[in-house]
Amino acid sequence: MSTKHKNIAEEALGFLKSHPKIEHLDAIFLDINGILRGKRYPRAEIVHLYEKGMLMPYSAMVVDVTGNTSDAGGVGFSDGDPDGVMFPVPGTLVPVPWAHEATAQCIVSFDGSNDGEELLEPRNILARVDEKLRADGLFATCALELEFYLIHPQRTPDGRPQPPISPATGEQEISTQVYGMEELEDYSAVLSDIENTCHAQGVPAYTASAEYASGQFEVNLKHTSSALMAADHSALLCRVVRNVALEHGFRATFMAKPFIDQAGNGLHIHTSIKDKNNKNMFANANEGLGENKPLKYAIGGLQETLFESMAVFAPCVNAYRRFRPNIYVPMGPTWGVNNRSLAFRIPLGDEGSRRIEHRVPGADANPYLALAAVLAGIHYGISNKIEPTKPSTGNAGVKPDKKFPLTIEDALTAFKNAKVLPEYFGKRYCDIYRLTKLAEVESFRDYISKREYDWYM
Repeated sequence: MSTKHKNIAEEALGFLKSHPKIEHLDAIFLDINGILRGKRYPRAEIVHLYEKGMLMPYSAMVVDVTGNTSDAGGVGFSDGDPDGVMFPVPGTLVPVPWAHEATAQCIVSFDGSNDGEELLEPRNILARVDEKLRADGLFATCALELEFYLIHPQRTPDGRPQPPISPATGEQEISTQVYGMEELEDYSAVLSDIENTCHAQGVPAYTASAEYASGQFEVNLKHTSSALMAADHSALLCRVVRNVALEHGFRATFMAKPFIDQAGNGLHIHTSIKDKNNKNMFANANEGLGENKPLKYAIGGLQETLFESMAVFAPCVNAYRRFRPNIYVPMGPTWGVNNRSLAFRIPLGDEGSRRIEHRVPGADANPYLALAAVLAGIHYGISNKIEPTKPSTGNAGVKPDKKFPLTIEDALTAFKNAKVLPEYFGKRYCDIYRLTKLAEVESFRDYISKREYDWYM
């Protein structure tokens, strides 16, 4: 056992000593789709997990959204489906408050002992990109915001989701007041439990707000100087929200567009870059906002990489239903100050907190890959001094840019022709990602819907 693994085993021993009632441990990770997978260990095997790791086939990282492997890039059937070894990530061992028996959880990840195959894991793709920034003296500070719907636990006879029953009125929701305090009060029990559970698990959730549709909410996460930790927080928040919602008789969905006539769910990524002296490079007291070179170059890089990144930001057929006019969803590589119709928004605030809010990804995006694509764009822009377009004002969400991919097929074509992302993600991972998503789309299309029969039979 290596010194590193001995140290994390000591973490497990200390945790078990302070939590004598813990019976099980969930060892979890996110696959290519952002779906949590893993194994459950009895108490007696927890220390062994920390000492020896968890066997998991590499193909588990690249299954489609239904859990099936397409053998993309020869990973799965062709290579004999070999196992790799995942180890717990230090500092992620926490209790699971919603569990009906005393349970803990930790994040697990492939490490460098896996002969390069660790780069099939989204978390390690983000680590690779973050290391590229750090090597050039660029240190990302990040925070993610997630929108979600609380919905009725049962769907309609034709499979559609239903708005929730209000805990206050006992009636099904039909409208909302954006930022409404009454909506927050009506759902205060579930929102408070989400907040308390996040705090118990070290997930820094700090505000909740009612959004633009009935049952839709947003939870904000505090910023952190670790890109990996910021994405971990997002992944864990999703698990908290889903499970706490169930405890309160709701289901929660992060689907990008669950209701065709209502607002979609976004994943908004806030990022600033600090230098080796811990100074925010996007703040400069001697320059106007438009003259801050690192900020401008970062925007230029994000503009340059937006179209080729869309398959990551909007990873499935449904995700493209979110891009509609006049609902505060970006429709092109636009940027500016204090404007929610833009792709890259500079929020109000003092210079120390100046940052870019990337508003394109949907809440169904894998947070590790989405953040990796954002950081890749920022690094590419700063490193190559990419000048952005002029900032936009007014409503920039009226109609899409002519080059903006509006279907998953168009996005995967742009991803195939990407010039920048393969330098950051690695060409092999980009190929596997694209092939996995293509197989998923083909499987999705291989189905005759009720509407198809209604219209054409």
